Amino acid sequence: MSSNETRIELDERVPLVRITREFDAPVSKVFRAHTDPDLYARWIGPRDLVTEVERFDAVSGGGWRFVQRRGTDEFWFRGCFHDVREDELIVQTFTWEGLPDHVALEKVRLTDLGDGRTRLEATSLVESFEDRDAFVAGGMEHGVVEGYEKLDEVLAR
Repeated sequence: MSSNETRIELDERVPLVRITREFDAPVSKVFRAHTDPDLYARWIGPRDLVTEVERFDAVSGGGWRFVQRRGTDEFWFRGCFHDVREDELIVQTFTWEGLPDHVALEKVRLTDLGDGRTRLEATSLVESFEDRDAFVAGGMEHGVVEGYEKLDEVLAR
């Protein structure tokens, strides 16, 4: 497991969550893990959920949809890729189908730190502070931290 810490910050000015994390892997591997559906399904979310990708067209203008299962519970998510720039940037929407009117705009920016290391800076902007706080209270931090631990394992292979 990596000693890299996941930092999650709530912006006081706008309803935004900012996540920063470093990985012991080159930018190209971190980018691929975010855009290859088979790799993505292996790391996204907490360990007690199994992810199955239905659609994942990680190009500008493409779309995605996946389900996460825990026992008989299913959680469906979908979105659109607005801008995908290889090894640099992914801008997408993110919607939990249980609350389809609550859409987040997410941005993932990757920075090459040299020596085969990458910094990931992600933001998630929602409509209101109430939506953001409910998103965070719903277990987002746990899922992000465990997901990035799983991503460390995927990147080490």
